[in-house]
Amino acid sequence: MAEIELREVNAALQGAPATNYTQFEIRNPRGSHAVAVGLDAEIEVTVKGSTGYYCAGMNKLATVHVEGSVGPGAAENMMSGTVIVEGDASQYAGATGHGGLLVIKGNASSRCGISMKGIDIVVHGNIGHMSAFMAQKGNLVVLGDAGDALGDSLYEARLFVRGSVRSLGADCIEKEMRPEHLEILRDLLDKAGADAKPEEFKRYGSARKLYNFNIDHADEY
Repeated sequence: MAEIELREVNAALQGAPATNYTQFEIRNPRGSHAVAVGLDAEIEVTVKGSTGYYCAGMNKLATVHVEGSVGPGAAENMMSGTVIVEGDASQYAGATGHGGLLVIKGNASSRCGISMKGIDIVVHGNIGHMSAFMAQKGNLVVLGDAGDALGDSLYEARLFVRGSVRSLGADCIEKEMRPEHLEILRDLLDKAGADAKPEEFKRYGSARKLYNFNIDHADEY
């Protein structure tokens, strides 16, 4: 990327469906912002280095593998596909994500999974405060510890934490880990290449006291 403008790089990736190319490699990203955003094809993109904010934002179908760390808003508003970060992620990783899988091999900062709407997020390390704030749907899996106010104002997303939780947010409570949850967790850990057992985790969810909940419409939340 030292020789090619970022706009040209993203244009080439977004134009991939019109070509026969399915694998791309971005070298020397130099911490650039908005790398590999808005992708809408079953392509594989490897980023050789760390990026700035909004890396792989609005991803759909593509697999983006970052061999480094990412700034704020990685995989924000992701729709489908897979985003893998080998290093750490700054704040609000996976925010408002509707689908797909985000894997963070290091730690995630504050507000990880804020307002998530169906995305699955697996963090191999720790997460910061206010993570899963107003999370509506999907799964957040944390192999390490969670900071203050986990799941504040939570809707129907599932939170699985193996380590300690500094504090729970408003309306977030620990819940029973039933067989179906162990199966969901086992599948996510396998997809994320995480060396952990489902039985080591605790599950947290909404107490359903802050909003009007109708069990007949549970799939819509």
